[in-house]
Amino acid sequence: MSAIVALTAQNTLGVSAIHEVPPEFAQAQIDMVLDDIGADAAKTGMLFSAPLIEAVASALAPRRLPLVVDPVMVASSGSRLLREDAVKTLITALFPLATVVTPNLPEAQALTGLRTEDRAVLAEGLAAMGAPAVLVTGGHGAHPEDHLFDGSPT
Repeated sequence: MSAIVALTAQNTLGVSAIHEVPPEFAQAQIDMVLDDIGADAAKTGMLFSAPLIEAVASALAPRRLPLVVDPVMVASSGSRLLREDAVKTLITALFPLATVVTPNLPEAQALTGLRTEDRAVLAEGLAAMGAPAVLVTGGHGAHPEDHLFDGSPT
């Protein structure tokens, strides 16, 4: 099941517009699905704004579901999909609820402020920000490999 929190007008060249649903409506969608069908786990995607992130966190926090937080920040075309003023809310509201956070390399770099391609360093930096486990996904950089850090010393 899905809760639609934002719509994009986009093509292969970029995103021309983003329309977010009202945060209370996003939370109502999540509540309705989970109250009826339930879920064994949840995963976030593009959340776009701080109020949407707060609504999603409010809906998920009391349910204690395993949660994958995918911090979708930038489209492959380069268009921003997470407002800059929402990054702190993503970290403070959703990282503590997450089972694992799954940024790609550019997202991990943006979240940590580190320019390194060393996924181990990035993953540990994200864990220090409150993520219990981090999977920095491949597909970018000179050595596009996944790196999982589960919070345990190596």
